Amino acid sequence: MKLSGWGRYPQADCVVLRPRAIKDLKDALAQGPVIARGMGRAYGDSALNKRATIDMARFNHMLAFDPVSGLLTVEAGVVLGDIIEVFLPRGWFPPVTPGTKFVTVGGMIAADVHGKNHHKHGSFGNFVEWLDVLGPDGEIRRCARAENNDLLAYTIGGMGLTGIILRVAFRMQPVATAWIRQETRPAANLAAAMAAFDAADEWTYSVAWIDCLSRGDQLGRSLLLLGEHAREDELDAERRGTPFSTPRKRKLNVPLDAPTWALNKWSVRAFNQLFYRNGVRASGQSLVDWESYFYPLDGVGNWNRIYGRRGFAQFQCVIPLANSQAGISALLREISGSGQGSFLAVLKRFGRQDSRFSFPMAGYTLALDFPVNPTTLSLLEKLDQITIEHGGRFYLAKDARMKRGTMEQADDRTAAFRTMREKTGVAPAFTSMQSDRLSL
Repeated sequence: MKLSGWGRYPQADCVVLRPRAIKDLKDALAQGPVIARGMGRAYGDSALNKRATIDMARFNHMLAFDPVSGLLTVEAGVVLGDIIEVFLPRGWFPPVTPGTKFVTVGGMIAADVHGKNHHKHGSFGNFVEWLDVLGPDGEIRRCARAENNDLLAYTIGGMGLTGIILRVAFRMQPVATAWIRQETRPAANLAAAMAAFDAADEWTYSVAWIDCLSRGDQLGRSLLLLGEHAREDELDAERRGTPFSTPRKRKLNVPLDAPTWALNKWSVRAFNQLFYRNGVRASGQSLVDWESYFYPLDGVGNWNRIYGRRGFAQFQCVIPLANSQAGISALLREISGSGQGSFLAVLKRFGRQDSRFSFPMAGYTLALDFPVNPTTLSLLEKLDQITIEHGGRFYLAKDARMKRGTMEQADDRTAAFRTMREKTGVAPAFTSMQSDRLSL
């Protein structure tokens, strides 16, 4: 069947296998190289294999939970949204979450997802106690800090290229309500936005929407959204009686692919100006429900169709702290000068992270979406070079078109990752279109 990532670019005809049991997975491995696939929310081709893409949807059981430690054990195909539905009413929430709840736990580990709290808590892999991986020889290996630690370290952030993740045990965090105490702080430009991040370092959650078409003194003007899990005594009297009850929202849906002409520099500029002005008017503190704060785009079904039938490519890089302002400024100037703006431009601050192959490092990460066309693909290559010149690297879960040379220039861990795959024998067994493209 024809498959793609969430960006709908590239698309490929893939043989899709839907195993029900471990034996089926082992049989699939015997047929040749495979890649596991969860909800398909990686943006590009990291979960595509033309010969054998393994749909993990049937490995979706929650296995155990310790209400004292918060340790949750699940199969890799369990969806994050289902975990929240079950455990938030009981006072537990994921310790790290990406910008959508429609991802599997296996996918969260493969991409080592980060959230709005990386500067304080790091990525999802920090909370994994152990995981089981099916190797190319058909053996299942338990990986923990004191057992098969090397395999654990490479599997977290390894994009599914070290084996098939079967089961995971990770720590949930206790929360008192389903509400978020949010504070909106406008920033007139990028320097002000970064100063605002620094000033808000004590907040658990922080993220900024950034106007990528602003110029001059307004280059990088932003709305910084800070958040904390609200205490029960911070709710009004009516909400205190039901602290885990939030209003049901009517879900919108994009029924058709938007026409190509609808996304242009004028419509994006108008949207950005309106969004910023509304954010300035709404600045200050408010209480918002957990879905609105963590997953605003999940309220719009098929939102990826707004970029048209050709799909879109997301660009996400991280620039090290010492070079962040210069690097992000250079990226924004290039984007603004091109007129190829993005509705969804997001800036976050990362804390320090030591890892074998995960994306984050201490610095600032910028994520943007662009409709796929020759002009934007050319722009993205320029953004690649700016990132490399400032010591940055790229997020493989968002990549759909990077070249091998770009990857190797940006991330000096690439050679070690490739060597590990060859020495451990996983290279012939687990491949994706992305790993072939980047020679991983």
